[in-house]
Amino acid sequence: MDDAAALKDYQKFEFDDGRWTREVYRRGRGPAVIIIHEIPGLHPLVVRFADRVAEAGMTVFLPSLFGTPGKPATVAYALGQMFKNVCIAREFNVWANGKSSPIVEWLRALARKAHAECGGKGVGAVGMCFTGGFALAMMTEPSVVAPVLSQPSNPILGKAKARTIDASPAEIKCARDRMEKEDLSMIGLRFHGDAVVPDGRFEMLKETFGRRFEAYEFEKKDANPATGRAHSVLTLDMVDEPNSPTKRAEERVIQFFKQRTGA
Repeated sequence: MDDAAALKDYQKFEFDDGRWTREVYRRGRGPAVIIIHEIPGLHPLVVRFADRVAEAGMTVFLPSLFGTPGKPATVAYALGQMFKNVCIAREFNVWANGKSSPIVEWLRALARKAHAECGGKGVGAVGMCFTGGFALAMMTEPSVVAPVLSQPSNPILGKAKARTIDASPAEIKCARDRMEKEDLSMIGLRFHGDAVVPDGRFEMLKETFGRRFEAYEFEKKDANPATGRAHSVLTLDMVDEPNSPTKRAEERVIQFFKQRTGA
């Protein structure tokens, strides 16, 4: 199958914020939700999740930050993207603590555009895996009202990274202040025992945001047994069956987007 087949129902455009230019895929009607793909790229199961958000009455925007849009995820593909592109690209701060990646500014600009075009109460945003923290850092943009952090991780491991996320202290403070003043919240998703989403990261988020952080944590047995791992909650490792824990998580995230954006 041609890699582009997964995105055949999407309109493609290029978005330039004056610094970065990236392809974006758009589908649906209603308030906007930005779905930021995981490593290795905008693969078909990310698109499947986006399809369901669009079917629920929202306009989905899928930026392609790295990888080949529509190409299925494999271990070799993921490792290639991680080490050949993500870890060395100047758009991403893989090695730094206490700061967000430069590409987040581009995502904020995309959120402004999406809100201006689609209306509603604001914009939803979900980051996955390496991009998980991006949705939190995006909250310095006032139009972003519904952040979701799905398995927020970093390809560089170690104790120094355990209680950090890809957002600066100023961005975290802005998000916390906005949540209190505007009565907002966020969702976090992960599997217990996932080495790249350590306990300390969710502990930090719970301590920082309190009741504003809606955490969903799953056991390894809740993951898709066909993959042999437990990492990608909404995509590769989701059990796509009624009433499975990860399916209920998908439904909750879509409900959250609808509530917050006014869909």
